[in-house]
Formats: sequence, C-alpha cells, structure tokens
Amino acid sequence: MAVRHQIPYKSGIFFITITCARWLPLFDKYNLHSVIYEWFDYLKNSGHYINAFVIMPNHFHAIISFTHTDKSINKVVGDGKRFMTYSILKKLKELGENTQLEALKSFVNKTDATRNKKHEVFEPSFDWKLLESDKFMEQKLDYIHNNPIRSKVVLTDDPIDYKHSSARQYFDGTYYLYQVTELYEMKVVNLTMRKYGLEE
Repeated sequence: MAVRHQIPYKSGIFFITITCARWLPLFDKYNLHSVIYEWFDYLKNSGHYINAFVIMPNHFHAIISFTHTDKSINKVVGDGKRFMTYSILKKLKELGENTQLEALKSFVNKTDATRNKKHEVFEPSFDWKLLESDKFMEQKLDYIHNNPIRSKVVLTDDPIDYKHSSARQYFDGTYYLYQVTELYEMKVVNLTMRKYGLEE
C-alpha cells in the first residue's frame, strides 16, 4: 500500500517499495533493471548503503540505510524516481516503443500536466517502513528475498537463483549483478553522521 506522508527522520534503515505506473511490467518487458542499479550506485556514491533488494517485473523492494542528509529522505527517493524516469523514457525512445510512451503519457493527471509533467512512469507515492529492530529487519529481508517465489507468477524455484536479488549474497557471500552491504555490517555504522557529498 503506497503512502504519501513524509518520512520524519534524517537517517535510518528503511524498507522501500517503488512501483511502476499501473503495475506495468516495465522492468522485465524492456530489460530496464540497470536503471535501478544506476540509482543504487548514485545512492552509494552519496554515502548511503544498499542492504538488500529484489527487482520484480513491475516493482522493486530495497532495504536502504540513509546516512544523515539535509535533504528529506522523501526528496532523496523522489529525486531517484525522477532520475530513473528519465533513463527509462530515454531507453523506450531508443527502442522505438511509441505505444508504450503514449500509454505512460496518458497516465499523467491534470494537475501534474499543468506542471509540465509529460509521462507517469511510477506510481506517485512509494511505500516505506523504518526498520528499528533486528526482528523487523529479518522479516523484511525474508519478504524481499522470497518475493520471486511468492508472487502471482512464480519467477524462480529457489530465491538464490533469482539474479535481480541480493538473496545469493546473503546465502553464500557471492552475488550475480549487484553487491550490497549486508545488514550485519550496519551495526558498526553511525548513520547520524553527515557524509561528504550529501549536500551537493
């Protein structure tokens, strides 16, 4: 369930879900997973930590540790959605997917259209949960890694075999396409300390 209220924290470990507009399977249909990895890289370079993730055909879940930032976390995620939107639209144009682009254009509501918004690639809001206990972290980690076998369309027989996920790294320390900072490593990280580059 998407939420619209502001995150009232400057740092912390969060479970984040971002969904494609109208639940369209954009990531799988057009092989757009790299767009999410590029955003993850940007977050890492800004001093934040990607702790776990799974990319499904039409949405993705991630556990992200945000270090202290003068921007609101909503703004950081909002900027990420804009960054990913730009990259997705660019790829769709390169692929000549005009019908899909027109569909995304039709999703823009009148209010956003007056603000010159051209396409709606993601649902307007995103889901978030602050992970304050080890138990809650373990629950969300399990939820993320088992998503591919619990979805309506089962994507794999074993979560460890699903390439767009951090499950394998948590299982044996290796990874397919993207390396994360495992949650146990966060116990020695002070997220309230401002990191270089976050104000840029």
